[in-house]
Amino acid sequence: MNDREKSLNELAGQVEQCRNCRLSETRTKTVFGEGSPDAEVMFIGEGPGKQEDLTGRPFVGRAGELLTRIIERGMGMSRSQVYIANLVKCRATVDMKMMRDRPPDPVEVEICTPYLLRQVEIIGPKVIVALGSPSTKFLLKTGTGITKIRGKWGDFNGIPVMPTYHPSYVLRNGGETSPLRREVWEDIKKVLEKLGRPLPSGRKGGAS
Repeated sequence: MNDREKSLNELAGQVEQCRNCRLSETRTKTVFGEGSPDAEVMFIGEGPGKQEDLTGRPFVGRAGELLTRIIERGMGMSRSQVYIANLVKCRATVDMKMMRDRPPDPVEVEICTPYLLRQVEIIGPKVIVALGSPSTKFLLKTGTGITKIRGKWGDFNGIPVMPTYHPSYVLRNGGETSPLRREVWEDIKKVLEKLGRPLPSGRKGGAS
Protein backbone atom coordinates (compact mmCIF):
# COMPACT_ATOMS: atom_id res chain seq x y z
CA MET A 1 0.00 0.00 0.00
CA ASN A 2 1.52 3.32 -1.04
CA ASP A 3 1.14 6.63 0.78
CA ARG A 4 -1.66 7.84 -1.47
CA GLU A 5 -3.70 4.69 -0.94
CA LYS A 6 -3.14 4.87 2.81
CA SER A 7 -4.25 8.52 2.89
CA LEU A 8 -7.37 7.75 0.85
CA ASN A 9 -8.27 4.87 3.14
CA GLU A 10 -7.92 7.10 6.18
CA LEU A 11 -10.09 9.75 4.54
CA ALA A 12 -12.70 7.15 3.57
CA GLY A 13 -12.91 6.16 7.23
CA GLN A 14 -13.61 9.76 8.16
CA VAL A 15 -16.33 10.01 5.53
CA GLU A 16 -17.93 6.80 6.77
CA GLN A 17 -18.25 8.31 10.25
CA CYS A 18 -19.36 11.75 9.02
CA ARG A 19 -22.52 13.24 10.50
CA ASN A 20 -21.88 16.83 9.45
CA CYS A 21 -25.06 17.31 7.40
CA ARG A 22 -28.58 15.97 7.24
CA LEU A 23 -27.84 13.59 4.37
CA SER A 24 -26.15 11.31 6.89
CA GLU A 25 -29.56 10.73 8.51
CA THR A 26 -31.05 8.90 5.53
CA ARG A 27 -28.10 7.29 3.73
CA THR A 28 -27.63 3.55 3.48
CA LYS A 29 -23.91 3.82 2.75
CA THR A 30 -21.44 6.60 2.14
CA VAL A 31 -20.05 6.68 -1.41
CA PHE A 32 -16.46 7.79 -1.06
CA GLY A 33 -15.09 7.12 -4.53
CA GLU A 34 -13.02 4.43 -6.19
CA GLY A 35 -10.18 3.84 -8.60
CA SER A 36 -6.44 4.18 -8.72
CA PRO A 37 -4.77 6.41 -6.13
CA ASP A 38 -2.23 7.16 -8.87
CA ALA A 39 -4.84 8.01 -11.53
CA GLU A 40 -3.97 10.47 -14.28
CA VAL A 41 -7.68 11.21 -14.81
CA MET A 42 -10.27 11.96 -12.16
CA PHE A 43 -13.98 12.03 -12.97
CA ILE A 44 -16.13 14.13 -10.65
CA GLY A 45 -19.91 13.91 -10.68
CA GLU A 46 -22.69 15.32 -8.55
CA GLY A 47 -23.74 12.75 -5.96
CA PRO A 48 -24.82 9.16 -5.38
CA GLY A 49 -28.11 7.77 -6.68
CA LYS A 50 -30.14 4.81 -5.46
CA GLN A 51 -27.79 2.06 -6.60
CA GLU A 52 -24.75 3.94 -5.37
CA ASP A 53 -26.35 4.44 -1.96
CA LEU A 54 -27.07 0.70 -1.71
CA THR A 55 -23.63 -0.47 -2.84
CA GLY A 56 -21.36 2.30 -1.55
CA ARG A 57 -19.78 2.60 -5.01
CA PRO A 58 -19.94 5.59 -7.40
CA PHE A 59 -21.54 5.35 -10.83
CA VAL A 60 -22.88 1.79 -10.78
CA GLY A 61 -26.37 2.41 -12.21
CA ARG A 62 -27.23 3.07 -15.86
CA ALA A 63 -25.23 6.29 -15.86
CA GLY A 64 -22.31 4.35 -14.43
CA GLU A 65 -22.53 1.78 -17.20
CA LEU A 66 -22.30 4.57 -19.75
CA LEU A 67 -19.37 6.17 -17.95
CA THR A 68 -17.59 2.82 -17.87
CA ARG A 69 -18.03 2.45 -21.64
CA ILE A 70 -16.65 5.96 -22.15
CA ILE A 71 -13.58 5.06 -20.08
CA GLU A 72 -12.98 1.59 -21.50
CA ARG A 73 -14.02 1.95 -25.13
CA GLY A 74 -13.51 5.66 -25.63
CA MET A 75 -10.28 6.13 -23.69
CA GLY A 76 -8.80 2.66 -23.93
CA MET A 77 -8.35 2.53 -20.17
CA SER A 78 -9.82 0.31 -17.50
CA ARG A 79 -12.14 1.80 -14.91
CA SER A 80 -9.60 0.82 -12.25
CA GLN A 81 -7.00 3.10 -13.88
CA VAL A 82 -9.00 6.29 -13.31
CA TYR A 83 -10.56 7.71 -10.15
CA ILE A 84 -14.28 8.42 -9.83
CA ALA A 85 -15.86 10.57 -7.13
CA ASN A 86 -18.72 13.00 -6.47
CA LEU A 87 -19.22 16.40 -4.90
CA VAL A 88 -21.15 14.84 -2.02
CA LYS A 89 -20.74 11.41 -0.50
CA CYS A 90 -24.35 10.69 0.50
CA ARG A 91 -27.52 10.44 -1.58
CA ALA A 92 -29.66 13.59 -1.71
CA THR A 93 -33.38 13.01 -2.22
CA VAL A 94 -36.54 15.11 -2.42
CA ASP A 95 -37.90 15.79 1.08
CA MET A 96 -35.30 13.34 2.43
CA LYS A 97 -37.64 10.45 1.59
CA MET A 98 -35.12 8.38 -0.42
CA MET A 99 -37.55 8.12 -3.31
CA ARG A 100 -36.48 10.71 -5.91
CA ASP A 101 -32.96 12.04 -6.34
CA ARG A 102 -32.24 15.76 -6.32
CA PRO A 103 -29.10 17.87 -6.69
CA PRO A 104 -27.34 18.51 -3.39
CA ASP A 105 -28.17 21.94 -2.04
CA PRO A 106 -25.50 24.64 -1.50
CA VAL A 107 -25.16 23.92 2.22
CA GLU A 108 -24.66 20.19 1.62
CA VAL A 109 -22.05 20.93 -1.05
CA GLU A 110 -20.23 23.39 1.20
CA ILE A 111 -20.11 20.92 4.08
CA CYS A 112 -19.09 17.88 2.05
CA THR A 113 -16.67 19.15 -0.59
CA PRO A 114 -13.65 19.44 1.75
CA TYR A 115 -13.53 15.65 1.46
CA LEU A 116 -13.44 15.91 -2.33
CA LEU A 117 -10.78 18.60 -2.22
CA ARG A 118 -8.64 16.34 -0.07
CA GLN A 119 -9.15 13.47 -2.55
CA VAL A 120 -7.95 15.68 -5.39
CA GLU A 121 -4.96 16.77 -3.31
CA ILE A 122 -3.98 13.18 -2.49
CA ILE A 123 -4.39 11.81 -6.02
CA GLY A 124 -2.98 14.79 -7.90
CA PRO A 125 -4.55 13.88 -11.26
CA LYS A 126 -3.18 15.33 -14.49
CA VAL A 127 -6.72 16.05 -15.73
CA ILE A 128 -10.15 16.33 -14.11
CA VAL A 129 -13.30 15.58 -16.10
CA ALA A 130 -16.23 17.45 -14.56
CA LEU A 131 -19.47 15.56 -15.22
CA GLY A 132 -22.39 17.98 -15.43
CA SER A 133 -23.17 21.47 -14.21
CA PRO A 134 -22.86 21.09 -10.41
CA SER A 135 -19.30 19.75 -10.44
CA THR A 136 -18.29 22.17 -13.21
CA LYS A 137 -19.67 25.17 -11.35
CA PHE A 138 -17.96 24.10 -8.13
CA LEU A 139 -14.56 23.36 -9.62
CA LEU A 140 -14.41 26.34 -11.97
CA LYS A 141 -16.28 28.77 -9.71
CA THR A 142 -18.60 29.75 -12.53
CA GLY A 143 -22.30 30.29 -12.97
CA THR A 144 -22.21 29.28 -16.62
CA GLY A 145 -24.30 26.22 -17.49
CA ILE A 146 -22.79 23.04 -18.89
CA THR A 147 -24.28 23.47 -22.37
CA LYS A 148 -22.24 26.65 -22.86
CA ILE A 149 -19.04 25.66 -21.13
CA ARG A 150 -18.60 22.00 -22.08
CA GLY A 151 -15.60 21.17 -24.20
CA LYS A 152 -13.68 24.24 -23.02
CA TRP A 153 -10.68 23.77 -20.78
CA GLY A 154 -10.79 25.29 -17.34
CA ASP A 155 -8.40 25.17 -14.39
CA PHE A 156 -8.67 23.99 -10.81
CA ASN A 157 -5.62 24.72 -8.67
CA GLY A 158 -3.37 24.19 -11.67
CA ILE A 159 -5.13 21.03 -12.86
CA PRO A 160 -6.78 21.20 -16.31
CA VAL A 161 -10.54 20.63 -16.08
CA MET A 162 -12.67 19.40 -18.99
CA PRO A 163 -16.40 20.00 -18.43
CA THR A 164 -18.73 17.59 -20.21
CA TYR A 165 -22.25 16.26 -19.93
CA HIS A 166 -23.16 13.98 -17.06
CA PRO A 167 -23.93 10.44 -18.32
CA SER A 168 -27.43 10.60 -16.82
CA TYR A 169 -28.13 13.74 -18.88
CA VAL A 170 -27.07 11.90 -22.03
CA LEU A 171 -29.35 9.00 -21.12
CA ARG A 172 -32.30 11.33 -20.52
CA ASN A 173 -31.75 12.93 -23.92
CA GLY A 174 -31.60 10.01 -26.30
CA GLY A 175 -28.96 7.78 -24.76
CA GLU A 176 -27.03 5.78 -27.35
CA THR A 177 -28.63 7.70 -30.23
CA SER A 178 -28.28 11.13 -28.63
CA PRO A 179 -26.24 13.78 -30.46
CA LEU A 180 -24.84 14.59 -27.01
CA ARG A 181 -22.93 11.33 -27.21
CA ARG A 182 -20.71 12.71 -29.98
CA GLU A 183 -20.15 15.92 -28.03
CA VAL A 184 -18.97 13.90 -25.04
CA TRP A 185 -16.67 11.96 -27.34
CA GLU A 186 -15.16 15.20 -28.65
CA ASP A 187 -14.49 16.26 -25.07
CA ILE A 188 -12.88 12.91 -24.25
CA LYS A 189 -10.61 13.18 -27.29
CA LYS A 190 -9.35 16.51 -25.92
CA VAL A 191 -8.58 14.78 -22.61
CA LEU A 192 -6.60 12.08 -24.39
CA GLU A 193 -4.69 14.73 -26.33
CA LYS A 194 -3.90 16.60 -23.12
CA LEU A 195 -2.54 13.39 -21.61
CA GLY A 196 -0.57 12.58 -24.74
CA ARG A 197 -2.41 9.29 -25.10
CA PRO A 198 -3.39 7.89 -28.52
CA LEU A 199 -6.98 7.23 -29.51
CA PRO A 200 -7.92 3.60 -28.88
CA SER A 201 -7.60 1.42 -31.98
CA GLY A 202 -10.67 1.71 -34.18
CA ARG A 203 -12.22 4.57 -32.18
CA LYS A 204 -13.47 6.98 -34.80
CA GLY A 205 -17.06 7.25 -33.67
CA GLY A 206 -18.71 7.99 -30.35
CA ALA A 207 -17.15 6.91 -27.13
CA SER A 208 -20.24 5.24 -25.80
